[in-house]
Amino acid sequence: MPLDKAAIPGSHNIVRQTYPNGMTVLVKENFSSPSVVIDGLVRAGAADDPIGKEGISALTSHMVMRGTERRTFAQIYEEIEAVGATVDVSSGINVTSFGAKSLAEDLPLVIDILADVLQHPTFPDAEVEKERGEVLTNLQERANNTRRMAGLTFRELLYPVDHSYRRSVQGYTETVAAITCQELFNYYRSAYGANGLIVSIVGAVKADEALRIWEDQFGAWVGAQVVRGLPPSAPRLTERREKRVNIPGKSQSDLILGVIGPNRLAPDYLDARMANSILGVFGLYGRLGARVREKGGMAYYSYSQLEGGLGPGAWQAVAGVDPANVDKAIPLIQAEIKRMIESKVTARELKDNQSYMIGSMPIGLETNDGVAGILLDMELYGLGLDYLINYPDRINAITAASVQAASQKYLDAENFALAVAGPVGG
Repeated sequence: MPLDKAAIPGSHNIVRQTYPNGMTVLVKENFSSPSVVIDGLVRAGAADDPIGKEGISALTSHMVMRGTERRTFAQIYEEIEAVGATVDVSSGINVTSFGAKSLAEDLPLVIDILADVLQHPTFPDAEVEKERGEVLTNLQERANNTRRMAGLTFRELLYPVDHSYRRSVQGYTETVAAITCQELFNYYRSAYGANGLIVSIVGAVKADEALRIWEDQFGAWVGAQVVRGLPPSAPRLTERREKRVNIPGKSQSDLILGVIGPNRLAPDYLDARMANSILGVFGLYGRLGARVREKGGMAYYSYSQLEGGLGPGAWQAVAGVDPANVDKAIPLIQAEIKRMIESKVTARELKDNQSYMIGSMPIGLETNDGVAGILLDMELYGLGLDYLINYPDRINAITAASVQAASQKYLDAENFALAVAGPVGG
């Protein structure tokens, strides 16, 4: 069934406004439900964490919700809960995300709260210690979690020692424990600002009204004026790097095997995404699921993932296996990666995955949350307001040859990072 282009978000129904302070606001009206969703970001992330202060961006993002010049921690959440809304702030590698969801009538309130926490946090000492305690507990739990430790170890193997993507977004026990309240405030002042801020507002509100409310609260904000370029590239591995983390007493080992993949801005990103879908997404986790999980009986799950993003994200195969089967599963994963590199995918695989990728797009647009997230990505990666309208044609233009070319460019069945976390020796 052909897509209804008139109903898809595009330049004909998205209102986009830029402001002198450097922020960009996108609004998509949708009166089919009474709610409004806000999805946004500021240009501050874990990549900015100073050496020895890993986790400061994440801790700062948690702390902005714990008290402002106008509201205590309790008052913030009392106001949010009183109207059944949600407001949240969280840090990633390159950006700090913020969001809210409420009834349309409560939009002025949630935008006022967002403006307050993003522009006027106070970092109360007592709240810092409470949040620090929660983070430290979370880091202790990570040390006993096979999947999380495999992920942490994988990044340490994949990226150079001086690359920010190598480091943990959440930080480490010793670095989080050493961060002072003043350092949090100094980091906030150096990183949070309107320059580069992007926000999408989707739901039961007129575009001009949404813009007015947002501009009233954020139009005069300046804050940090740092202009950030793209993250540095990372070299392709020329050797196999492997590390096994012993976590005794577990019934499952988690393994991650991967390489540096394309960023979201790469011309061949969609070709790589198609390759990834065939390798370990489509159906019950693509070829990896069929080979490692179903035929081999080696894994509880096995799939592949392409990070994309602003920088050199990973392209990785992930599996959860019985500890005794780790060394049996790895060659099966290598074999499927090698097949992607050496042979073109079949016409049937390509057609099925094209249909899947095009057909899943409307599903992502069924909710205000989905639309808001996609609009944010379109702006962040400079995809253009008509990206979704042109998306089916771009997917249908992918060929078996372009899929193989992307696989050959990025994948490697011999030189990769391999992290395993679980009981060593089975």
